[in-house]
Amino acid sequence: MNQPIFERDPSQTAGKAKNDVNPLLKLALEIGPLMVFFFTNARGEMLQEKFPVLASIGEPIFMATALFMGATFIALAISWALTRSLPVMPLVSGIVVLVFGALTLYLHNDTFIKMKPTIVNTLFGVILLVGLAFGKSLLGYVFASAFKLDAEGWRKLTLRWGVFFIFLAIVNEVVWRGFSTDTWVWFKVWGIMPITVLFTLFQMPLIQKHTLPEEAKN
Repeated sequence: MNQPIFERDPSQTAGKAKNDVNPLLKLALEIGPLMVFFFTNARGEMLQEKFPVLASIGEPIFMATALFMGATFIALAISWALTRSLPVMPLVSGIVVLVFGALTLYLHNDTFIKMKPTIVNTLFGVILLVGLAFGKSLLGYVFASAFKLDAEGWRKLTLRWGVFFIFLAIVNEVVWRGFSTDTWVWFKVWGIMPITVLFTLFQMPLIQKHTLPEEAKN
């Protein structure tokens, strides 16, 4: 008997990406824009001295926002050129960066770019948890090409990531509202990434436990 559609392993319905990107290049495309953002904010005055045109943008945080937008667009363009597709999460994050970055520069108010992680993480968290409430483990449709898990594994992993995204949104709100801009930028680049990596590593026992046998993957 076939599994009900809500219980079916998402890997059975999701296809693999047409082209695989080198892991190091993929990592560079993901963290490159963040490094541009951090470096520009930290060395804004030096950059203004070397490139006077940047001074017209304003304070370092606004320069960082402008270059962050540019780097994000370039990263998405390279990803598209290599794979002819854009992963859902980087695409959504990139759109929010461009929209909130534009608002930051137009209104000259850094609140918008500071709220970007809150908006993105809340959006991802709510989508995953609401999908789970309706019986769909949406995370499986995103990562089916990387992992082959049974239905229970996808449900548990989706729940954990949904809660984790909400956690990241709350943490971002606490940091940007309670600390200086430089502290927020530092935490965005050097805090969120290690926390996410550690969280991902802690999911490996779950992934190993619910990974389908080789014969079930085909």
